[in-house]
Amino acid sequence: MNQLRKLPRSALGSLALIAAVVGGGAAAFAYTAGWFSPHRLTSGKMVEAFTPPSEAPLGHRRNHAKGICFTGVFEANGNGEQLSGARVFVPGRYPVVGRFNLGTPHSDAADATARVRGLGLLISSDDGHEWRTAMINPPVFPVSTPQAFYDMLRAGKDPSAVKAFTDSNPEIAAFLEWAKTAPWTASYAEERYNSLNSFIFTDGAGEDHAVRWSLVPAAQPAPVSKADPEKRGPNSLEQEITERVRTAGPQRWTMVVTVADPGDPTADPSKAWPSDRRTVPVGTLVVQRIEPERDGPCRDINFDPTVLPPGMRVSDDPFPAARSSVYRKSYDLRTAEAKYYPHTEAAKP
Repeated sequence: MNQLRKLPRSALGSLALIAAVVGGGAAAFAYTAGWFSPHRLTSGKMVEAFTPPSEAPLGHRRNHAKGICFTGVFEANGNGEQLSGARVFVPGRYPVVGRFNLGTPHSDAADATARVRGLGLLISSDDGHEWRTAMINPPVFPVSTPQAFYDMLRAGKDPSAVKAFTDSNPEIAAFLEWAKTAPWTASYAEERYNSLNSFIFTDGAGEDHAVRWSLVPAAQPAPVSKADPEKRGPNSLEQEITERVRTAGPQRWTMVVTVADPGDPTADPSKAWPSDRRTVPVGTLVVQRIEPERDGPCRDINFDPTVLPPGMRVSDDPFPAARSSVYRKSYDLRTAEAKYYPHTEAAKP
């Protein structure tokens, strides 16, 4: 039996949304020479591919449309200085704006319909630079190339094309296994979020290090059944994290940087690195305050993974720069559609 048929219905139903979890589109970067060719991918085609068949989410992000903002700090412990000269790794506390989110283009989706959860983060250092990153809870990305990403989106809208797609892209098996077997949790605070994409850190001596990073929760994950999120209600995740921070105080994640060995794949986020790779805990994300999504501080932030401070740069992984292109397209669309966005009464013009 095809692996897709073994998945929970929610995972099958959201196949077309899986790719949205890394921030919207991974195509145009690899095809900039063909912007005007009908046979080449562009950011516009990617946006169209993951837009729901029913209607576009006017005024909202074209991916990860449902979420909630937060503010807090990143507490750097100094360990990161051995890997990168970025100011954000010098011991200290740096302000952050972030967003918990779901891998869905529907701003009103029920939480239980989205298998993938994400965390976008903007860290500002005192030298005027920013580090932006978008992470998700799967341990691997579904596919290995931008073209496969686009094909997956299209296959998700055509059930007859799913088997042919999975047969042509066997690397998706690892992601599907995670979707089928990984436990659900009832809180954003209990998730581990992973960059999946590879980047290059350059230390003070000029030496490069290929890395990926993760946010590991201090909260102990409490696995629940798939039925639990359904019973809790369509907006239980944002309600739970708001109440958790209000009553239990700030929530914390350790940022752990994993360093590649020579030969580890850096251009393919569908392949995990071996578990024995060197890891460096570089600091702690502290979520101090949950902010509203509507007109909140993260409302118009693109968590563009190519916005990096000196001491960091993209690797040969094509996805970050491609996502940047589609983020920009999505931002332009939702800005032009501002009249459709459900502003709060206080923020309405």
